[in-house]
Amino acid sequence: MKANLNANDKAWIKELLHYPQLLEERLAFFEDTGTVNIPDDPIDRVIFQDRAKKAIRKIAHKRGHILMVGRPGTGKSMLAGMLQEILAQSLGDYIRPQDAILAYPGRDRNHIRIAYEDPRQADRLLEELRIKIEATADAGKHFSLIDQIKSVRRLKHALLAATIVLVVGGYFLPPLLVGAGITGIGSIFLFIQENNHRAQEKIQEHNAPPVAANLKQLYDMLPTIIYDPREHEQLMARISEPNARNMKGGFRHDPYQSGNLQTPPHQRVYLGAHATSAIIYIDELRTLIRIGYMPELLEIMQEKQYILEGGQGTGSGAADRSENYLRADNIIVACCNHDTVDYLRSEGDGAFLSRIEDKGEIVHMESAVAETPDTIRQVVQYVKQEVKRIEEEFETAWGEVITNEGMASVRTRCEQIFGRRLPADFRLASREFTRDAVMEIVKELRCRANDGKLTTILRPINGIIKAAVFEAIFSNAETVAPEHVRIALQEHLSLEGSIHQEMSRHKKDLKKYIDSITDSIGYVVGLAVVSSNASGQMYGQPLPIHCMVDAGVDRVIAGGKIGEIAKAAAQNVRASVRRVLQKTGAPYVGYEMHIEYIQAHGGVEGDSASAAIDVALVSDFIRMPVNEKFALTGSLTGDIILAVGGVTEKLRSVMDPLLGMAGACIPWQNKHDVEPLLINAPVEYVQIDNIPGIRIFREEAREMPFDIFFCKTKWHIYRIMMGLDQENVETRMAERCRSDYDLRNSAAQRTTTVNSAAPSDPSADVEK
Repeated sequence: MKANLNANDKAWIKELLHYPQLLEERLAFFEDTGTVNIPDDPIDRVIFQDRAKKAIRKIAHKRGHILMVGRPGTGKSMLAGMLQEILAQSLGDYIRPQDAILAYPGRDRNHIRIAYEDPRQADRLLEELRIKIEATADAGKHFSLIDQIKSVRRLKHALLAATIVLVVGGYFLPPLLVGAGITGIGSIFLFIQENNHRAQEKIQEHNAPPVAANLKQLYDMLPTIIYDPREHEQLMARISEPNARNMKGGFRHDPYQSGNLQTPPHQRVYLGAHATSAIIYIDELRTLIRIGYMPELLEIMQEKQYILEGGQGTGSGAADRSENYLRADNIIVACCNHDTVDYLRSEGDGAFLSRIEDKGEIVHMESAVAETPDTIRQVVQYVKQEVKRIEEEFETAWGEVITNEGMASVRTRCEQIFGRRLPADFRLASREFTRDAVMEIVKELRCRANDGKLTTILRPINGIIKAAVFEAIFSNAETVAPEHVRIALQEHLSLEGSIHQEMSRHKKDLKKYIDSITDSIGYVVGLAVVSSNASGQMYGQPLPIHCMVDAGVDRVIAGGKIGEIAKAAAQNVRASVRRVLQKTGAPYVGYEMHIEYIQAHGGVEGDSASAAIDVALVSDFIRMPVNEKFALTGSLTGDIILAVGGVTEKLRSVMDPLLGMAGACIPWQNKHDVEPLLINAPVEYVQIDNIPGIRIFREEAREMPFDIFFCKTKWHIYRIMMGLDQENVETRMAERCRSDYDLRNSAAQRTTTVNSAAPSDPSADVEK
């Protein structure tokens, strides 16, 4: 392969110098985020993810389902919330459940009937039934024979009056005394009858059961409103643990099973999200799969109705069920990661995915998007939205204190929190970002992605923006400047970032120690990355590599916890060395190649160190020192250096002046990964022979230069790292092979001579 680079290749690298100016032009529409407007459309407030936003609009229009697949922090939850918001504004009155759901007693004590009623009609029905029961209760409160007593009393009084009249008349007409006797006996009998009625009334009142016990059966027959749409404003239910109880509903435990006081099942029923919510948001399908609710969900998605059942087991409510169906016409919004999709493809031959595709969309959430004028504008909008959100948080946390006591009291309280005095004009209010500060955010988004893209994993960036705002507040700055963002980046770290800081300090000391005691032969500073599972960010770190080549058994020895890809990379390097020897016609005697990743206790995986291994092996093979102030990364395939991941973070890790590095060699194809490092930094074009590079000055006054060279082949790396061209390297390798070959032949001849001079009879030698 030709190692020379033409003018077009060099011009392609020089284009990097125009990137900072291009970014400034894309950000020229504002001076600070105070002049930036936030879109009124809820979906447009979610930046990037254009395909997902289109899908959300489509399913909102046709009431379909959507499955969003992507890494955490890419905006899945925000899009689900935006779907609820736009549906509430557009079709909320129609898709929100309008009818109240009532539960009636069923055909026996284990069944209920479900009915849908207008909420006001349901209220009137229940009120009428309660009035009738209360009337029945009032009628049965006292046992009374007052009507019978009154009639007996009236007749008694009449007979007494007749008796008196007949007695008076008897003085004048004696036969009337006989009638008086008869009426007197009758009045006495009626007196006895009246007393009997009173006694019977008291006995019945004393022995009568309580009224409530008599009316319990009537109250148990009353229907129960188990869902009232007037009490639920949200269209969407967020389900963190999608099981049958949360999704479908069930029957509560009966605390009054004994004593013949059982609570009827229609008073113990409750409903889940299927019956009460227009939209069901399942944040993580992995949980649904683990719990085993998938078959039931598939059936409900197909039938749009279900029978409510008590559940499994033999406990209270297990045998309860509804006699008729509940409606379940839901919009399913589900999210998952890529590993869950593999299971969904095999589960039921992809039944869930099939149902989603039938009435909706399956959307892959982009983890990175290309940097374009539109995406840069969206970044500015995103920063403005976060500034506004911080402002709202301040209002929530401190609004009452500011209103009641003023900003002076807020300053005093903040001094107690932070343990230091604050300026007299201190204001606890959000700060807008300047254009240069937004450029630092763009830089961070670029550094966390590859190949000229911006990361879409924004949740960790939220914390960085908030930390930068606080830095501006407590330095009493009017706006957020680039230095505030840089401080926030140093302080707002993930768990892996904190560990990386400790490792970096160790690597700096290790690098200085090795440089002081080694001749740099076979020693190369490679570059590795540590990835954060939560934020997706990569943290670069130097990876010292030492290699030795000895004539002998033809094998590669790579100790430590290296992965299969790293082992394969070492084997490829050996094949590359053998190819050079075959090309030069040098005799191959077999070489044992030792590869050591110095103090890489956590293990090494990947092929990005294969170019570094090749340089270290060749250095030891030809006994040529390597420039210890240059780092190296790249994937070696034959003579070609191919692109690798995490180059931006790898370069940032060795640009620390305390490490003492002066530059690095990276693959030609990783050109765009250098662009974010040029933001807010003085740069210039450099060249060694015909190998182009970019010089970044790490200090404001164009001091502390750091050179990055773009290499297409390993011969370019040899030129930068060892100062040798292809011809010199091949010549030295051939000389080493011939020297080893001659040395081996000389040793073999000496061995043959000694063996031929030895006595054939051992006993003769003993006699001598």
